[in-house]
Amino acid sequence: MTEPNGSGDDAMRETLEALLADDEDITARAVARLHPSICAASSITRSESRRALLAEYQQRQTEYRRWRGRVAKRSGADTAASLADKDIRIAELEATVQLLTASHLAMLRAVGEMGGFSKWARFYEHHREARDTLAKHGAIPEAEVSPMPVDIPVRRGDRRQR
Repeated sequence: MTEPNGSGDDAMRETLEALLADDEDITARAVARLHPSICAASSITRSESRRALLAEYQQRQTEYRRWRGRVAKRSGADTAASLADKDIRIAELEATVQLLTASHLAMLRAVGEMGGFSKWARFYEHHREARDTLAKHGAIPEAEVSPMPVDIPVRRGDRRQR
């Protein structure tokens, strides 16, 4: 039984998280064994989204095990210092992402006000992954932008256009 994206993916994600937390080998068979509604590993391997989710968690497990191996070889003080450095680096990266998101959003609003949003959208239409990532970070304005009229009459003696 194949399930659409949604609750089935949530149950699979929970199963994968449990396998990761218990450090059990993450395989399609292990997921099928623990999943509440998937009975066969082929139900995972035949579905592109499930297969991708499985691969993501397998990669995470590989990274987790690699880091765990590194930590076992280091002293507690070295590990604590390394974690503190990593926390600082993560905070710096998060601040950078916030800054880039805010500046990107401001740039898009300026482009939209000048009537060029449709050109920007066309540029990104072949870069869906990048556009989706920008949307996930809140870097794309939510409001609908309409083009400004081109021919606005200027009143005599009025230096600014309306």
